[in-house]
Amino acid sequence: MRNVVWALALRGAAAIVFGLLALVWPSVTALALALLFGAYALVSGALQLAAGFSRGQAGRARALLILAGLLGVAIALVTLVWPAITALALAVVIGIWAIVIGVLEIWAATRLRGWGLLAVVGIVSVLAGVLILVRPDVGAVFIARVIGAYAIVAGVLMLAAAWRLRRSPLYQARPAG
Repeated sequence: MRNVVWALALRGAAAIVFGLLALVWPSVTALALALLFGAYALVSGALQLAAGFSRGQAGRARALLILAGLLGVAIALVTLVWPAITALALAVVIGIWAIVIGVLEIWAATRLRGWGLLAVVGIVSVLAGVLILVRPDVGAVFIARVIGAYAIVAGVLMLAAAWRLRRSPLYQARPAG
């Protein structure tokens, strides 16, 4: 449980940093945005995999974390191997990724007690993905702003969920390790 809480907190911090960078430089080129997104998805996916493989995970929670982690790493690798993909293709990839991750987070939150904020993260993710897919042609500036805003909101919610879980009796009752 401690590893999951810390992984969630690190994911939240990474999302906030990514979101701020995306908002500070909204006119970033498609190549730089692809590399920035690829780095974020890789870190996020790796942290989800680490949480999934940590001790004490129940079968469903483990499977969801591993599935989300593998998806994040796969999307990151595609993005980093082909950084010159067009802004339209990147928008579609990011939109699909946000929707799938959001649905998985909503599903996980309905199955796991005390993870209500994760459902909110999932809803925000799905909404951001839908906004991107509805208008993938508006360019990198709009995509950067939507992704940046989503990442900051999701990051704050992940940090809040990690803080709430850390203060929960279940976290306090478990031995360190």
